[in-house]
Amino acid sequence: SIWHVTTGHRIKVGVIDTGIDFSHPDLRHSVSRGINLLVRSMLPHDDNGHGTHIAGTIAAANRLQGMIGVAPRSLIHPVKAFDHNGTAFVSDIILGIEWCVRHRMDVINMSFGMKKRSKALLTAVMNAYNAGVIIVASSGNDGKNKSIDYPARFPQTVSVGATNKLRRIAPFSNRGSLIDIYAPGDKIVSAWLRGNYNEMSGTSMATSHVSGAIALLLAHRPGLSPAEIKAILKKSTQPLRGSKAPRRTGELDIARMMQAAAQT
Repeated sequence: SIWHVTTGHRIKVGVIDTGIDFSHPDLRHSVSRGINLLVRSMLPHDDNGHGTHIAGTIAAANRLQGMIGVAPRSLIHPVKAFDHNGTAFVSDIILGIEWCVRHRMDVINMSFGMKKRSKALLTAVMNAYNAGVIIVASSGNDGKNKSIDYPARFPQTVSVGATNKLRRIAPFSNRGSLIDIYAPGDKIVSAWLRGNYNEMSGTSMATSHVSGAIALLLAHRPGLSPAEIKAILKKSTQPLRGSKAPRRTGELDIARMMQAAAQT
């Protein structure tokens, strides 16, 4: 198992989302300090479920009876920019990115997207990139061939599409040349509010798989730049299945990723 080599130990993952369920038994050991941008005096408690689901896939750690995430020893820093409906102001997302850069996150998970290009958001993304923080973002769930959501569309992010259990592109996933990598995003079970679990599908779920993989990589090879990480990911994918599958991009393969890193 890859966990003999790396568990993502102490890699800091900023999750800009709806917050986190602090009391979830599978997340208790994985959560570190964050911020609630909606109510600054409060902890970033999750009142939606989405953020907890994302955090579980990245870093859940409860071997006995719960679930285990991709990078169980990594640390989730929840940044609550989204309300109970799962909506946010772009200005709060930008503040969230700035918080992550200031507090030296290694990875920022952005399991959300928007149709409109924001210059201010691009500036925040570029500042993170230049500070050595890798941003992983969802391509969107419109089943489109040529366009993907922002911020995934910015070249300074890793844009993620979703596959299903058959290693085919999930029907809902955006696809095409703007996608950097695909990862499992169909019927993903992860942590939910009040210690529960929930099955969700979306490029959001695929994004959290990639953030977890990058945490594994960075714990093993600290100091890789965002450009190096993106290059390693892109050259170590597994081919997708299906007659229309693109040849240039493939699915996340953690073992191959670690091999590619050894050659970098």
